[in-house]
Amino acid sequence: MDGYKPKTFWERPEGVTGAVFMVAIIAAIGFITVKSAALIVGALTSTIGLVATLAILGTLIFMAIDSKSRNLIWYMYKSVMRSITGIFVKMDPIAILKGYVSDLKENLRKMNRQISMLRGQMHKLQELILNNRKEIQSNLHLASQAKETDKQAVMILKSRKAGRLKESNIKLEDLYKKMEILYRVLGKMYENSEVMLEDIQDQVELKDQERKAMHASHSAMKSAMNIIAGDKDKRMVFDMALEAIADDVANKVGEMERFMDVSENFMKSVDLQNGIFEEEGLRMLEKWENEGVSSILGEQKQTLLKEAEDESNVLDINAPLKRPEKVEMRKNQYDSFFE
Repeated sequence: MDGYKPKTFWERPEGVTGAVFMVAIIAAIGFITVKSAALIVGALTSTIGLVATLAILGTLIFMAIDSKSRNLIWYMYKSVMRSITGIFVKMDPIAILKGYVSDLKENLRKMNRQISMLRGQMHKLQELILNNRKEIQSNLHLASQAKETDKQAVMILKSRKAGRLKESNIKLEDLYKKMEILYRVLGKMYENSEVMLEDIQDQVELKDQERKAMHASHSAMKSAMNIIAGDKDKRMVFDMALEAIADDVANKVGEMERFMDVSENFMKSVDLQNGIFEEEGLRMLEKWENEGVSSILGEQKQTLLKEAEDESNVLDINAPLKRPEKVEMRKNQYDSFFE
């Protein structure tokens, strides 16, 4: 929960409902007051009416001044708005997390396919670069022979062809480096996302039962009494932790899908047969590289980028994808949200 800033009531879906109802309530009070002005004035002229009016005003003033009363009314109002909003919008954090589990499974399948496609493209690109190098050497050899036999035209022709192939290989090698970054990042995202999926599934399984038990034993009246006493409502704090997990997972799933789009667009822009690629796909990848810290990769992002730039760190694209190691009693990354 470090650095996590809970959403305010107004930032949540029920906040929209609450704002609409609050405007409607204020408008209704204003309308009734205007329409009943004569009755209110008449009531103030009688002793009983004056006493009743003062009693109502006194109650309202006390509730406005007393913090416990304010908190209780505000809690009740938020609970009602949440119940109304829940009719139309999915509000249960466990149900939301179950939805993210499905999204993650589908994204992992798509990412696995993308990695396989990228591996295939990288193999083709390696072969193209290697063939160009062989052809460069062949053309240089022919140019050297032509020079020795004083065949000026052949020498110029072969030398120029070798030069064009060298320029082409420089671009293709730069392209391969970008593909290498893609491959490293996709592989690490895949690995980290598998761990996240396992952690979320564990949390959903455990916390679903725990939440049902807590809601069964923790009545609305008990929550209200806690609010009056100035204590934190355990059920509310528990749900807040689940919502924090849902927000964290939403950010990571969103980043995962954005990078997959970047990867897909980049690969679509590459035409290996003609040895060309569009600049737009390259710019999208470079934009991601220059962005801040990744929520999925964390500090690993900069490490991966440095590894891709390191000439001595050769990437083995034939190696199988790394799978998260099974560790006995591994700490779930979301356990700390409930501490």
